[in-house]
Amino acid sequence: MGQIAPRDHLPSLRGKREGILAMTGHPWGYGEDDGPASWHKDYSIAKGNRQSPIDIVPSETVYDDSLPPLTVSYEHCTSVNISNNGCSVAVEYDDSEQGPVIEGGPLEDAYRLKQFHFHWGHDDCHGSEHTVDGKTYASELHLVHWNASKYQTFGEAAAAPDGLAVLGVFLETGEEHQGLHKITDALYMVKFKGNTTDLKDFNPKCLLPKSPNYWTYPGSLTTPPLHESVAWIIFKEPIEVSEKQMGKFRMLLFSEEEENEKCMENNFRPPQPLKGRKVCASFN
Repeated sequence: MGQIAPRDHLPSLRGKREGILAMTGHPWGYGEDDGPASWHKDYSIAKGNRQSPIDIVPSETVYDDSLPPLTVSYEHCTSVNISNNGCSVAVEYDDSEQGPVIEGGPLEDAYRLKQFHFHWGHDDCHGSEHTVDGKTYASELHLVHWNASKYQTFGEAAAAPDGLAVLGVFLETGEEHQGLHKITDALYMVKFKGNTTDLKDFNPKCLLPKSPNYWTYPGSLTTPPLHESVAWIIFKEPIEVSEKQMGKFRMLLFSEEEENEKCMENNFRPPQPLKGRKVCASFN
């Protein structure tokens, strides 16, 4: 979930712990002792019926011709900062007075953009959370939105069954991505956990693929507290980024400045059981 986290949705940190990070009461991470395999000890919902991510098997998805067009309008979104929350790097948005940002598709209401963050691996062979027929990608971008039509705050929405909508975009290595430069050029400023720096005027529309085709299913945050509150919309077409750009993400650290350095990598949860859920496709 994206990360709620706080990752999954990963909100601003130190001194201003909002969003997902503030929603977890127990420490967790991506190591051997505190990683995804152990999250169920403190978050029993980890074994729930609507957990994310999943492996998307195209031959088993259902084409839904009743899905209305998905409308994405980021023109009036105001980026605030970029931060290292200790589990990912996130770009936060002012969501206090946004108009509808995404609507249509599988969504019955209009949702506002809260933040976006990334998941990535040690190398370009893996790193995405969702997989397609078992195929992994170098990274996965999550744009996290909340239902401002029905709920007053992001925190309230994050715990509601129809509270969040996350757009998932796969990243694969290839040509350099011009739109990503503003992000990768700022990463050295947030190398350590707790680092935050201003990031203004970034329209994330440039990070979406050209093709509108997507899969959608009901799921959860992919980081604690793992709330089953997410309508996932995963774009079929990946975007290309260069190996150099991916390398800049791997220079980030899970650790704070005074701690032993721990490289931020493999910050993804593996696919979870589908448990009878239907994955719909917007394309035939």
